[in-house]
Amino acid sequence: MPYLGSEQTVKELQRALSNPNIQCDQLRYRNTVLRVIRAMSQGVDVSGLFSEMVKACATVDIVQKKLVYIFLCSYAALNPELSLLVINTLRKDCQDPNPMVRSLALRNMTNLRLPSLVEYVEQPLTAGLRDRAACVRRVAVLGWAKLYNLQPGSDIDTGVVNELYSLLRDLDPVVMVNCLRALEEILKEEGGVAINKPITHHLLNRLKECDIWGQCEVLRYLQRYKPKSEEELFDILSLLDASLVSPHPPVMAATLSLFLNLCSSMPSVSLAALERVCGPLLAACGSGSREMKFTALCHIQLLLRSIPGLLGTHYKRFFCGYAEPAYIKQRKMQVLVELVNDENVGMLLDELKGYCTDVNPDTAQTAISAIGRIGRSYSDKCLAILTGLLGLKQDHITSAVVQTMCDLIWVCPRCSDTVCSSLEGCEETLQDSQGRQALLWLLSVYGEQISSAPYTLEVFIDEVKSEVSLGVKMELLTATMRLFLCRPAETQDTLGRLLHYCIEEETDMCVRDQALLYYRLLHCGLEETRRLLQARRSDPSLGVFIGHPAEPVSQWARSFNTLGPLKEGAMETESASKGSPEHVTSDPKPDSELSNTLSCSHTETGHSDGGNGSGSQPSDSSSGVVASSTSAPLSLSLSPLLTPEEFERLWLQRRVLHDEQGFEETKAEEEDCVWVEECIECTAIRHCSPQSLQATMQLVNIHTLAFTPPQALPWRIYLYTHAQHGTSQHSLILGELLYAGPASPHEDLRVETEEDEQVEDGDAEATAEGEDGEMSGIKVTLRLQPGDATCLRGFISVLRTVLNTH
Repeated sequence: MPYLGSEQTVKELQRALSNPNIQCDQLRYRNTVLRVIRAMSQGVDVSGLFSEMVKACATVDIVQKKLVYIFLCSYAALNPELSLLVINTLRKDCQDPNPMVRSLALRNMTNLRLPSLVEYVEQPLTAGLRDRAACVRRVAVLGWAKLYNLQPGSDIDTGVVNELYSLLRDLDPVVMVNCLRALEEILKEEGGVAINKPITHHLLNRLKECDIWGQCEVLRYLQRYKPKSEEELFDILSLLDASLVSPHPPVMAATLSLFLNLCSSMPSVSLAALERVCGPLLAACGSGSREMKFTALCHIQLLLRSIPGLLGTHYKRFFCGYAEPAYIKQRKMQVLVELVNDENVGMLLDELKGYCTDVNPDTAQTAISAIGRIGRSYSDKCLAILTGLLGLKQDHITSAVVQTMCDLIWVCPRCSDTVCSSLEGCEETLQDSQGRQALLWLLSVYGEQISSAPYTLEVFIDEVKSEVSLGVKMELLTATMRLFLCRPAETQDTLGRLLHYCIEEETDMCVRDQALLYYRLLHCGLEETRRLLQARRSDPSLGVFIGHPAEPVSQWARSFNTLGPLKEGAMETESASKGSPEHVTSDPKPDSELSNTLSCSHTETGHSDGGNGSGSQPSDSSSGVVASSTSAPLSLSLSPLLTPEEFERLWLQRRVLHDEQGFEETKAEEEDCVWVEECIECTAIRHCSPQSLQATMQLVNIHTLAFTPPQALPWRIYLYTHAQHGTSQHSLILGELLYAGPASPHEDLRVETEEDEQVEDGDAEATAEGEDGEMSGIKVTLRLQPGDATCLRGFISVLRTVLNTH
């Protein structure tokens, strides 16, 4: 036989199909047809055999019919004229006594997908809907969906739709499910299949008759029905009760999704349903399918948002297996961080410590990062593990430990002594740029406590010519300048060499410009340089929230049993683990009694005068913007997440630029920035629990980033959110709540834009302070960018209502 793919091969197959001797032998004829299908599957163009294969379908051999139908459906579009010859044979087979032949002919008749053959297909499909064999009815129902998909602009036959609705009560459950799918396709322009009360109860009563995927399909369509009364709701929940603990994870997930949809106004029922699915979810985590295991882990993280301690006693089920892939190990470690408590912290840290030496660098770095997140609550135990890992002298481990220490020392300043004492000799092991940048940042901020800091920087400066990372060079410049301010004698020579190289020899303009900036800054004097560059440290009196408050189930219920949790897991980065560890949904919408009391559709057109009329008035431009507010609603969102470092940079950016460059240059830098300072009389708020206040803010999508202890003075809270007023673009709002002491009888409000930033500082201070120099009530300072005074006024109204309600 000629080699596969040649023209001679096709000609030989054609001669064999036309050979009467082969046609008389059923087995040889079938084998010849099989050779044609094999050649087609391997990429050989056998479209020239179409007419011979049409003849081959006239047989009583079902196997041969299936093979021929595969060929005809593949090449019908290339031979529309010859396809008419197939229709006659297919219509004849639709009347065959064998139901298998009838269903096979009907399926392939619709699979030809030729508009010119639609008129020949409608009659067999109509007859198929009334066929006595269930397998034929299954094919006929889906055939109508294929037919309407082939002609999307055609008019819908009401008779066909009514007959499909009547087939929802067919005795065969597969026919029932196929009717739902067909009606969804046919009526998609009208919103899909309509689910009313009789259909709902009929589908629920027959749910157990369907297979796994049929049950999932039925449960998905049932989400469209809203019960008319609470009694009907609980009747439906009773029918779904058995499916909620189904051993099949897809059925359990679909049932829980329906539960959450029906009980959106009953949080207690939703939480009870979440507790019941713990068993099936844990079983799915032990599944042999990696895909099923990963999906279950992602959905468990959703449940932990609303019930943080839900699976605390089953933490051992999330220990990583040796043969598990890296993405499952990383997901399990994220779950373990959420389950840590005083009782299991020791065992969890020992387990995570073993993962830190995993052969996969990504897994090891994830384990180190997880230990760092636990360190925000149990810093002593975690620091002992992290410092021990530095002794391994492995590049990727040392890099991850140093980066984790940067995050940990920022939120836990009391750890600085231990971190600084453990950094000796780390520069010899670090090879990647992220790790070196983290080490340089630690040297710049805590250089006073690290005795070898100048000599470590000297090693970096000696190798700066061979450094390829732009970030390392810029961080090295900053670290050297900052260390020079606190240890000038040891750093003066190395700083001079570094500035000379960066200005005279460096080819990158960013590094050169930064070096020139520092060089010219030194000419202004050490005091001015220290004021601008002195390393900022986190306030030791500030604490960062550990974990997150219980979120309403309604915030993530719609994403359950979808690809949403998997996408969130894929997009989760290290930056998301900095700051307060919380979860963010794609479109969080508050659903609580508190949020319902907030009216954000209006903003104030005037300013608070503190009750005595002594408040200062804004400029005309500001008041014009405020007064032009419309009735568009204000929406707040926590996404995207903002880290403490980004918050501080944005918060201080404008004021540093204003002090350094003056008003005109600051205006060019931030022409869309709006600032507001206001005093609110609610001093008792500082005596409440910080966790309670954060939970209250969370209800309206305001994230509380950091806080001081309740009885500390001055008492402050930092917060942020993303706001949108009407159809305007999203704006970032940064805020600070400050209480400095006993309230004075004055209250003031000041809105500041580019036009009124020239107000004298003395006047602003006079109006913002009382006669005794102390702030009245709670001072609220807000920063919005891009500027939208109307949006900012609405946010102040929300914040005032939240504080007074709390």
